[in-house]
Amino acid sequence: MTAFAALHHGDAPLLLPNAWDHASAAALASRGFPAVGTTSLGVAAAAGLPDGAAATRDETLRLALTLGTAPFLLSVDAEGGFSDDPDEVGEFARELAAAGAVGINLEDGLGPADLHAAKIAAVKSAAPDLFVNARTDTYWLSEGQDTLRRLDAYQQAGADGVFVPGLSDPTAIGALVDRLDVPLNILYSPTGPTVRHLGDLGVRRVSLGSLLYRRALGAMLETVTEIAEDRSPQGSVPSYDEIVALGRRGTPS
Repeated sequence: MTAFAALHHGDAPLLLPNAWDHASAAALASRGFPAVGTTSLGVAAAAGLPDGAAATRDETLRLALTLGTAPFLLSVDAEGGFSDDPDEVGEFARELAAAGAVGINLEDGLGPADLHAAKIAAVKSAAPDLFVNARTDTYWLSEGQDTLRRLDAYQQAGADGVFVPGLSDPTAIGALVDRLDVPLNILYSPTGPTVRHLGDLGVRRVSLGSLLYRRALGAMLETVTEIAEDRSPQGSVPSYDEIVALGRRGTPS
């Protein structure tokens, strides 16, 4: 079992914060998080490209090359693998692993489950040690139908964990945990169960997705509005020297 996989089998769920560039990843690592994920929305929006449209393959790989040798474990959000060709998805996974990534998140977008299963199998063949977190969008884009059938297909294809964003009902989460053979990842929601509660339900990984990126943009707009209205902006702000230090040492040790 890899070090990253082991984080999914501890006493508490792995809380995986999601970064969108070098500075955000370094700042998160400086707070002691052993693993950091990327957010496809943040990476795409920062580059002026659409999310979920297979438009950010190069940007995603470039970020992995920047962060893959940092002193934390990196999991990469790769949308649907940026291709409908399983072999191409496998090759991209091999490039991520070579860059130093230890995990990949692959979403099905409610496309054919057999195609997504083939992508998972191709990734495990091309990069056996890469932790595949197989996401289904049954709750994200629909009403939750077919969730278990899809997840079972992904488990059988070799997924190391499964991800069901949009699922927040504690009873449904607990029932799903009981039917799975691999760790369940849930997307944190400010209106849903706490991380501790999710852990009690059997969830082994809690992702933050694009939440940090969206809150960062929200804080920016709040700050400029306060300044424009002659009020002193509130909240903590890293100093110029602290940000420079993050870049100077690459990432915190």
